[in-house]
Amino acid sequence: MNDRSILQPEDYVEPSCVLCGDPYGTEPEVKPVPQQRILEKLDDYMSRRDYAGAERHLLYWLEEAKMGRDKRGQLLIRNELVGHYRKAGDRDNAFASAEEALRLLEELDFSDNISAATTYTNVATALNAFGENERSLSLFEKARAVYEASPRTSPDLLGGLYNNMALTYTALGRYEEAFALYDRAMDVMAEVPAGVLEQAITCLNRADTLAAQLGMEQAEGQINDLLDQAWDLLQDPAAPRDGYYAFVCEKCAPTFSYYGYFLAAQELQDTSKAIYERA
Repeated sequence: MNDRSILQPEDYVEPSCVLCGDPYGTEPEVKPVPQQRILEKLDDYMSRRDYAGAERHLLYWLEEAKMGRDKRGQLLIRNELVGHYRKAGDRDNAFASAEEALRLLEELDFSDNISAATTYTNVATALNAFGENERSLSLFEKARAVYEASPRTSPDLLGGLYNNMALTYTALGRYEEAFALYDRAMDVMAEVPAGVLEQAITCLNRADTLAAQLGMEQAEGQINDLLDQAWDLLQDPAAPRDGYYAFVCEKCAPTFSYYGYFLAAQELQDTSKAIYERA
């Protein structure tokens, strides 16, 4: 006979979900989410500019990663959400996901690996977008230390870091440091297949930095040269005319328009729209 005066596990252990199958008193297994499949589906949403669908997709898998106690999966998804909310101009949700991503780095004991540097870069880019430039620079510096010390860092990661970090230097009025990073971004992206797209973005960012440093009138000649260079890079046949190309065209068009290159801006918008409609 079972003596009910003695506590049984079911008296003090929280019951598990009947669908999960975790027995009483055992440590649940980590159930990883399919990271590659998540990213591929996210790319599909983005190629169609289905931003609401992309957010639903990420939030669904975030809950799956939480239920499966998959902290690596949560970190991946939080990083993607930081970027998603930054592009949407949603400061509160971008910062909330950024804080969660940084917390997960500590829990996972990631501080000096590529995943940590990528997270620092994503969070720093969001902070810069919303005007938190001092904190942004601090995280960029941490990312740079990791990326430049690791032989496993791919050139595209370095190029993205240098480009975005230069924007923070520009916002802080540290123009010469920004120009030095633009030079490095151009060099490393020359090693990347279809790196011409990132080089075009670098040219446009450099034009903005010149305008901030010298003023539009004094910098006009240099700015025009940079816009011409960016245009040539965007027309390079080495870049596949895919969803990312459409995104870059859409991103670059307002800068061309701002500096008076209205026909170029319209052509970029039309190209972007045509690619999205084919997706």
